[in-house]
Amino acid sequence: MDQLAAMRAFVRVVETGTFTRAADLLDMPKPTVTKLIQQLEAHLRAKLLNRTTRRVTVTMDGAAYYERALRLLDELSELDSSLTLAQARPSGRLRVDCSSSLAISVIIPALHEFHARYPDIQLDLGLSDRAADLIGENLDCAVRAGEIADQSLIARRIGEMQLITCATPDYLARFGTPVHPRDIEDGHQIVAYRPALGGRILPMVYQNRSETIEVSGRYTIALNDGTGYLAAGLASHGIMQLPTFMARVPIADGRLVPLLLDWCTAPKPLHIVYPPNRHLSNKVRVFVDWLAELFARDEFVLSRGASCKPTILPPVPVPTPPKADQLSSSSSA
Repeated sequence: MDQLAAMRAFVRVVETGTFTRAADLLDMPKPTVTKLIQQLEAHLRAKLLNRTTRRVTVTMDGAAYYERALRLLDELSELDSSLTLAQARPSGRLRVDCSSSLAISVIIPALHEFHARYPDIQLDLGLSDRAADLIGENLDCAVRAGEIADQSLIARRIGEMQLITCATPDYLARFGTPVHPRDIEDGHQIVAYRPALGGRILPMVYQNRSETIEVSGRYTIALNDGTGYLAAGLASHGIMQLPTFMARVPIADGRLVPLLLDWCTAPKPLHIVYPPNRHLSNKVRVFVDWLAELFARDEFVLSRGASCKPTILPPVPVPTPPKADQLSSSSSA
C-alpha cells in the first residue's frame, strides 16, 4: 500500500463527502480511491468512514485520523515547497482566526488584492472574538488585538487600532452629551464589552497629561463580539468605545456621534500569533507581510503616534430636543 497516497485520498473524501468528487480532484479512477481507503483501514485496523448509498460520513476514529493526517500532509507540502521553486509562489490552504469586526471592516474588502498576488492560496477565515486554540483547531495563525496573554505563542506586532467613544444622536437627545469621562458614570449607560463568558467587563480608559481614568458605567447589555457590540450601540443601548475602523461609516452617515475627543484613548496593539512548534510557512509569511502593509496604509487602523486623538471624520451635530413653546406653536399651526 502507498500510505501517502491513501492518506491523501482519505483527506479528499472527508473534505468532499463523496468518493466521486475526491477521485476527480485527485485525477484518479474512483475504484482506485475506494481501494486506497480500504487498504488504509485494513492497515490501521480501524473503520474510518461510514458509507451509504447517498453519503459518506466520518467515524470518530476517522475524524481523529483526519486531523493528524491533514497536519502531516500540510507539513510535507511545506517541506517540499521550501526546497523547490514553489517557494516563490506560495500555495495551499491557509487557516486564519480573526475577530469578525476587523475582518469585515478591513481585511475582507482588501482580499482581492491579496488573491491577485497569491492566487494559489486558499484562505479559510474563522471569525470570532474568542481566543481560538491554534494547535487544537489546526490553525496556521490568528490576528489578535491587545496584549498577548499566552506567552507560549509567537507574536508579531503588525499595527495598532485606535479607539473612539460614540453614541447615537437619539441616545444623546435623551441622556445628554458627556463632556468629561466621569460623566459617563453619572446618569448615562454604556454598551459593555466582556471578552469571554465569565470574564470581567472591560473598562473605558481615558488619558490626558496629568491623569488616567478608568470608567465603568452602568449597562443593560454586555457582549463578547465586536459586531454585536456595534449593533447594540447603533440601537441606542448606550455609549460605547470602539475601534475607529468600525466607527468611520456610521459617523460619516450620521448614525453615530464621536464624543470626548479632547481625551486620549490608548491604542490597542494588533498581533499575528502562531504556535512555536509550527514552521512559519511561506504562505503564512506572505499573509503576515500583506496584513502589515494593509494596516500601515489604513489611517483608521495603524496609530501614527502624531496625536493621541483618533483619526476620524468631523463630529456630527448633536440634535437637541425641541422647546415646549416650539412644540405648542407647531401644534397650533
